[in-house]
Amino acid sequence: MIPRTFPPAPGWSPNGHRIKSEIDYSRGPEKTWVYGGLRVTDGQEITMTAPSRNSVFYQQFLQKLEDHPRIRHVFIPVGACWLNLQEAWWRIFRKAALAGQSFAGPNEITQATAHATAQLNARARPWIWGRPAPPTRYLRRRYIYCL
Repeated sequence: MIPRTFPPAPGWSPNGHRIKSEIDYSRGPEKTWVYGGLRVTDGQEITMTAPSRNSVFYQQFLQKLEDHPRIRHVFIPVGACWLNLQEAWWRIFRKAALAGQSFAGPNEITQATAHATAQLNARARPWIWGRPAPPTRYLRRRYIYCL
């Protein structure tokens, strides 16, 4: 989540070809990982940022979720990420919190994550897998025939 830095453009060679150079960029030593869990029944999300993706921080994230007595860990089959409702939430979250942003450090990422999570949880709705039902048809005119 740290912005990448690229070297300046290489320019052109004397014979008119573009000079190719090796890709040289880095994200720096400070990376930030964002953990998230979605409760599909009401659309509430819990997020947490961590400097590393290891079992220690994953267990800390699970401790944040454990106040819920009926939490279940669900593994999605490989190649079937479209079954995971969390993936749809991440798309919305990335657009709200991270898209078009340039962060100076992990603290700004943590702040953006907390802010976006609070905004999305304020307007949360239950998540339903599949296409919504079509709206019911409203009949504008009703004819009553009297004999």
